[in-house]
Amino acid sequence: MGSRKCGGCLSGLLIPLALWSIIVNILLYFPNGQTSYASSNKLTNYVWYFEGICFSGIMTLLSMIFSALGIAFSGYCLVISALGLVQGPYCRTLDGWEYVFEGTAGRFLTDSSIWTECLEPAHVVEWNIILFSILIALSGLQVLVCLIRVVTQLSRILCGTYSVIIQVTDPQWHLDLLHFTPTTQDPMTPVERV
Repeated sequence: MGSRKCGGCLSGLLIPLALWSIIVNILLYFPNGQTSYASSNKLTNYVWYFEGICFSGIMTLLSMIFSALGIAFSGYCLVISALGLVQGPYCRTLDGWEYVFEGTAGRFLTDSSIWTECLEPAHVVEWNIILFSILIALSGLQVLVCLIRVVTQLSRILCGTYSVIIQVTDPQWHLDLLHFTPTTQDPMTPVERV
C-alpha cells in the first residue's frame, strides 16, 4: 500500500520538475531577456542540445511509463548542463565572439572579477551560471525520483503486490479485487468458495 502512495507522489513530483526544466531551458535562449542573441546564433553551444526541453522536460513527462528512461534522460540533462556550466558562455569579447572561459576548467565560476571579459550579452555569465545550475539541480532531483520509482516498481513486481481487477459476470461471485498469486490451477476454472 505504501509503495502505491509513494509512486503516485513521485509521479506528481516529476510533472512540475519537467515543466520547470522546459521553462529554464527556454530562458537560456534569451540572455538577459533579449531575443537578438538567439536569432543571430550567439548562444552557448550546449543550449542547442535541448537538454531541458527534450530530455529533462518532455521525455521525463513520457517516462512516467518508462521510469528507467527517465533516469537516462535526466542524467543526460545533468551532464550536458554541467558541461555548459564549466565551459562558460559564448560571448563577445575584445577579440570577437568566443568561449572566453573555455580553458579555465570552470575556475571562472569563483572569480567574478573576470566576468567583465564578456562584453555582450549583458550579464550572460550570471545568466548561464544561474540557469545551468537550476537545470543541474532539477535534473538531479529527477534522476533521484526516477530511481526511487524504478526501485518501487521493481519491489512491487518482485514482491507480488500488483493488483488485478476482475470483472464478475456471475452474480453469486462478489469479487472486486483479487491480488495476483501464481497458481498451477487453470485460470478459467472458478475457485470454490468456502
